[in-house]
Amino acid sequence: MTVNDFLLDFAIASLFIMVGQLIRAKVGLVQKFFVPASMIAGFIALALGNQGLNILPFSGSIGDYPGALIILIFAAVGMNGFSFSKKEFKSELDRVGSYFSYKVLAQAIQFAFAPLFGVLVISRLFPEINYGFGFLLASGFSGGHGTAAAVGSKMAELGFTDATDIGMTCATVGILSGIFGGLFFIKIGTKRGWTKYIESFQYISGDLKTGLIRDEDKRGSMGRETVASVVLDPLAWHLALLLVASGAGFLANGWIKNATGLDLPSYLLAFIIAIVMFLCFQKTGVGHYIDNTVISRISGTATDYLVFFGIASIKISVIVEYAVPLLMLLVFGMVLVVLTLMYFGPAMNKGSWFERSLFVWGYSTGVFAIGFILLRIVDPENKSKTLNDTALTGPLTTPFEMFAWSMAPGMLLHGQHWQFIGLYLVIFAACIVVNLIFKWWWIKLPLNRPAEGELK
Repeated sequence: MTVNDFLLDFAIASLFIMVGQLIRAKVGLVQKFFVPASMIAGFIALALGNQGLNILPFSGSIGDYPGALIILIFAAVGMNGFSFSKKEFKSELDRVGSYFSYKVLAQAIQFAFAPLFGVLVISRLFPEINYGFGFLLASGFSGGHGTAAAVGSKMAELGFTDATDIGMTCATVGILSGIFGGLFFIKIGTKRGWTKYIESFQYISGDLKTGLIRDEDKRGSMGRETVASVVLDPLAWHLALLLVASGAGFLANGWIKNATGLDLPSYLLAFIIAIVMFLCFQKTGVGHYIDNTVISRISGTATDYLVFFGIASIKISVIVEYAVPLLMLLVFGMVLVVLTLMYFGPAMNKGSWFERSLFVWGYSTGVFAIGFILLRIVDPENKSKTLNDTALTGPLTTPFEMFAWSMAPGMLLHGQHWQFIGLYLVIFAACIVVNLIFKWWWIKLPLNRPAEGELK
């Protein structure tokens, strides 16, 4: 890919984001479902791209942009820093600890029960299907297309030649279910008072419906100038800070992988580096010249483009090889993620349970981009602290995930299926037990409970 390809890709994306905003401003049906402009743009580009009419001159790299933009977004979360109150230590521990446990459970429930369903149900009804079939649901739902391809390729090497096609089908269905299922739950949540940062549609203002702020008195500032523009543009200053943290996170990932073989997500390392930069800036006085609003606006811009490219690059040209068992597996998978959202979500998240659980729903059915899309609708300013806690708990949840991706193919196809399933059943049960011990179990609280920070 050349620099010109990069420019053209973002020019096309910008054109469709503009079109998406115009559609949001004028079409009532789109407003009814709170569909963001970037999401509208992504679906139009998907229809016109190489998966549809193939009339858009995108480069072959548009599927790589979401992964890079996620790094920038988490660098922004870290650069905005954090505050920790000793008086609120218990509530901070409850929030982060219970969310960590919930994230692990969301993974374990797919890693354990999808293969279990495959072994006990599908493989008995269809004896020609091996024990690795069920895990392909988790590789597509929880892992997305990239993980589905990796797990499928490994299983293909071990003799399950159709695994890649099945995994990619699961990933495609998962992403579409994540988006439209998420919008469905958002619609219900706004009506029943589960959402805390957007109102029910019937009361929502015209500005929020259309996305256009008509009243000049309601137009807020995008940030303050903390450096003189004659020396350096304030936007360039803030963007430079984020790009330094993002690039450092990417390089750190390469160094760690070469030295130890451990492949940590670059966005987590960028977040950690940004936090270190924030602490250094606070000590040296540089923090006085960083405006959090500007940082947040850059992050928001990156999120919009991430949403666009994440949808526009969805791979829908997947061959369905096993229609009936695959349909059974997908339906069972939807039962698992709905259960994770609607039962374990409010049970394991106290304040702002819906926003936090909906984000986990998003990346439990595809990729982080879907989680960002849904969170951006229900919590556009991250008041629930979901992104902060996701970054903080990420390094702790990664081992559970990486073990599954690396070990499942061999264990499930080589007669160790009960050991693998048993391990994640134990992890699943442990998450519930830990939450009960620490009293992080809030199932008895009403679903329309107050937001994060308001519930004592």
